[in-house]
Amino acid sequence: MTYSRSEPTKSRKSRQTDPSSGCLSGFLIPPLIALGFGLLLAIATGGLKTQDFQSPVHAASGDGTLAPFFTPEIQFWAENINRWAAESGVDKNLAATVMQIESCGNPDARSSAGASGLFQVMPFHFYVYENAYDPDINAQRGMDYLAKSLERSGGDARMALAGYNGGISVIGISESAWAAETIRYAYWGSGIYADAVQNVSESPRLNEWLAAGGASLCRAARQRLGIIP
Repeated sequence: MTYSRSEPTKSRKSRQTDPSSGCLSGFLIPPLIALGFGLLLAIATGGLKTQDFQSPVHAASGDGTLAPFFTPEIQFWAENINRWAAESGVDKNLAATVMQIESCGNPDARSSAGASGLFQVMPFHFYVYENAYDPDINAQRGMDYLAKSLERSGGDARMALAGYNGGISVIGISESAWAAETIRYAYWGSGIYADAVQNVSESPRLNEWLAAGGASLCRAARQRLGIIP
């Protein structure tokens, strides 16, 4: 799910690319159904308006690099997120927001559409010789695409999140033309990130996401990472 960068030299194997293609499927199917139901319920009750081979990793030391309300599974990766974000020029809390709603920190996550890893990157954004589940590679591809989405959106985080999910081509078009998943994604992500920018201790939007089905992603991540509740 990275944006188009210079194609590899002829000595490197080619890959399929589609610069307008986003992550498309950051949620695994059961959480997606639950999240969709929760979103529809919020709309119905008036509570929501649509406009509104692995690399070594280190557990975070709790040094405050990320907003404190991100779940323990995301805090586990805080040191890495800080590095990945700095390398790509993306705000670390925005990177954490994407990881939160894509995989909740599970490096082995895979969607029914084939998106993989921490940032749920689609396969056509990798070179054929790359391991999509390597955290560093997955993060580089994801952060590249997020950076391009931010550039296209003029720095509008909500639009960039929509572009990350639905493809950069959705930026600038009527939101009525967005896929339902992209509307949900922009809602969850923009609210969580807005709370992160304020560095609050608790995020109502994150709690809403967890209650609507996101907690199941985090249970899988917690088990994978060996985090004891």
